[in-house]
Amino acid sequence: MVDHLSEKALLLVNLGSPDSYKISDVRRYLDEFLMDPYVIDAPFLLRYFIVKATILPFRPKESAEAYESIWWDEGSPLIVLSKQLQEAVQNQVSYPVGLGMRYGSLSIKDAICKLRTNYTNLKELVVLPLYPHYAMASTLTVIEKTRKVISELALDLKVSYIESFFDYGPYIDALTASIKPYFSNDEGSHLLFSYHGVPERHVKKTDPTQSHCFGNKDCCRVSSKAHRFCYPHHVKKTTALVTRSLELKETDWSLSFQSRLGRDPWLKPYTDYVLVELAEKGIKHLKVVCPAFVSDCLETIEEIGMRGKEDFLNAGGESFELIPCLNIHEMWVDAIKQLMETSSLHLKL
Repeated sequence: MVDHLSEKALLLVNLGSPDSYKISDVRRYLDEFLMDPYVIDAPFLLRYFIVKATILPFRPKESAEAYESIWWDEGSPLIVLSKQLQEAVQNQVSYPVGLGMRYGSLSIKDAICKLRTNYTNLKELVVLPLYPHYAMASTLTVIEKTRKVISELALDLKVSYIESFFDYGPYIDALTASIKPYFSNDEGSHLLFSYHGVPERHVKKTDPTQSHCFGNKDCCRVSSKAHRFCYPHHVKKTTALVTRSLELKETDWSLSFQSRLGRDPWLKPYTDYVLVELAEKGIKHLKVVCPAFVSDCLETIEEIGMRGKEDFLNAGGESFELIPCLNIHEMWVDAIKQLMETSSLHLKL
């Protein structure tokens, strides 16, 4: 039961979604998303030209068709699953649990205002961006947007952030447990870890040393304070921990990056290329997990589960299965509860 006199609350923040798969709703959502300087990190006028002149006139129709192909009766899968996660966590704790989206409806501002209205004794807010791996286009933009909202509302709140949990034991255990029912290395299948890609320049921008990332081929393995904010280091560490827990050999799995946008170099190898290469190398049975996402969404269901499957099968593969995200897995719900209780992971800004 929620303690309505609670002085502390948890705010879960996910990416967001268009209100519907109508082209107008998708265009409005993409406009907000792509105009974020942490997503397309170009000067304002250049970003404005790129988004308004080269993307929005064409992409919303294509994206709307993709959203329509995955839309549930209840709405956007990401929104539905995020609400279910909020409810599942709330059922396990006595403090209030809020839910906000970085873009679109259910905004961070609305979520914070709702918490303040319903819990008048609130003095402390812990913000959990639902991204295991730190990146400027996900974690950082949530943190900065939340700080801006708190400032604009002039709220007297102590705010802390859980900026990443890529190697947090309960999260790794939950991710491992979510994969096990779908994959066994003795059944002849191959496991692909497909992470959301980011531009290489984003990784360089978040490197506090401004020299470590991409400084050499083994930069992710060489100890550095850059690793705190290094997305490729985070995803490689998650993969190493999970494959170790699953007792996989190096030949049992691969790693790739999906969802690139534009012509600049992004993290490699690219998932769409890897899917074809695996089939051409003789891999017949493929399972794909997308650990950068904790809730199934357009990028998992449509990009990988539909288009990726088609690419693999057309290249000679025989079977393909998308492993669901953590969604509301009971171990994931418990991991969030433990993250809230692990104060050493809370970053106060």
